[in-house]
Amino acid sequence: MKMIKNAAGRMVGEEINGQEAVPFKGVGKHRPSGRKYAPPLATCIDYPGDNNKVVASLREALERCGLRDGMTVSTHHHLRDGDLVNNRIFDIAAEMGVKDLVWLPSASFPCNEPVIKYLEDGTINRIEGSMNGPLGRFVSEGRMKGMAVLRSHGGRVQAIQDGEVKIDIAVITAPAADFFGNAKGTGGPSATGVLGYAKADYLYADRVIIVTDNLIDLPCFPMEIEGNYVDCVVVVDKLGIPEKIVSGTTQITRSPDRLLIAELTALFLEKSGLLHDGATMQAGAGGTSLAIAVFVHEMLKQKGWKLSFGFGGSTKYMVKMMEEGQMGYILDAQAFDLDAVRSVEENPNHIPYSVFNAYNYHSKGNLTTMMDIMILGATEIDTEFNGNVVTHSDGLLLHGIGGWQNCLHARNVILPVPLFRDRIPVIVDQVTTLCGPGELIDVIITERGIAINPRRQDLLDSVRGKGLPLVTVQELKEMAEKICGKPEKAAFDDRVVAAIKWVDGTVIDSVRKVRS
Repeated sequence: MKMIKNAAGRMVGEEINGQEAVPFKGVGKHRPSGRKYAPPLATCIDYPGDNNKVVASLREALERCGLRDGMTVSTHHHLRDGDLVNNRIFDIAAEMGVKDLVWLPSASFPCNEPVIKYLEDGTINRIEGSMNGPLGRFVSEGRMKGMAVLRSHGGRVQAIQDGEVKIDIAVITAPAADFFGNAKGTGGPSATGVLGYAKADYLYADRVIIVTDNLIDLPCFPMEIEGNYVDCVVVVDKLGIPEKIVSGTTQITRSPDRLLIAELTALFLEKSGLLHDGATMQAGAGGTSLAIAVFVHEMLKQKGWKLSFGFGGSTKYMVKMMEEGQMGYILDAQAFDLDAVRSVEENPNHIPYSVFNAYNYHSKGNLTTMMDIMILGATEIDTEFNGNVVTHSDGLLLHGIGGWQNCLHARNVILPVPLFRDRIPVIVDQVTTLCGPGELIDVIITERGIAINPRRQDLLDSVRGKGLPLVTVQELKEMAEKICGKPEKAAFDDRVVAAIKWVDGTVIDSVRKVRS
């Protein structure tokens, strides 16, 4: 593959899976052209006059939608590690003898490990979506036939909308649906609260299949998916395992170091003036982020302040803020726990809000630029404030990008991270994989000090002399190396196994095969 240096100084391929690729040009430097992709016209002639689209099985639905070699099949991840449908798609494809499929998930989970056998036998050519655990290792070892493409949640929407990826069949699991195909995320035994990752799929796919374990009378309302975009409805016994549908990450950290990071973050928000009456905030669902939310909630109550809105992934801690009057609204693309699922159904101020609306960079505005406070994590950060979220220092693909890249466009991006994990420094000379440019990351908060990006002189001025442990990012790196030693660089072969896309569809970095 011919490689070219992009604007971030990273070597990336000039093509990906036979298609021309555009190298990263810099933040805000790539301007799209052309028009949005449009799926083929449909006609009511081809659908039942009574509008009953229920078919007997998922196999029948896939056959009716014309599943064949080389197609792209999309799915969403609202069922998380409890999903019982996505793997079944490829079981059926293998039974039908279909080959070289492209899987376009909004995210994958350890429960999807069984699809490895279909990557091995050629049923699936490649995955264009997040890598999680076993799938990431499989790709990093160079065992997948095609090249993986990793996009943010908003980047996935952008790629679908722009026609960079053409979805032949979208299979959308829905906790409630009617016979016409109207569907929503609330109700039934597999409730997920919202279906914020499925909108681009049903709008732009050639064919759309709804799979539900809760068929209800027409109309399924409020409808997050509109039935006139749907080809088939499949009713199954069980969509997912309820205890695995809710995220396993929604527990507040008990680590003293992580709690200190959370406390320092809340203090920084207060002393810098970023936290104020009417502010907007997104906090995440990791253990440290949840602790930050609790500290912030207490500050808001003490000061009599109210956040204008929060953007979810929602948790019970966000719900509590709203219910107790410290947050006006939750705009929500995914609900992380059962309290959040309940809240979506019961509270009119808890509003389903798709990533199509929130994160799409090729649109007439973007929710993230409205956010005053953005709390994110990272696997690595370097001394130029560049961030990595998909690989660790060993080079293995173990995480997806999620909405991380999109969130970097918030007004104030703060990364509360430990100085090291498993005695491996988080602050390094250069990130193994570049996912986000340092010019968009404003503050790093660790248990041993707070480093503010020199580009943000305003933030430096706002907290100077206020008792916070301010250090430079270089000092953080040196502290980590003094404790852990300097980490060894991962060794890679020449083969590129994955491309990392930026929010505008350009290629910001490449991931190479880990050398065995």
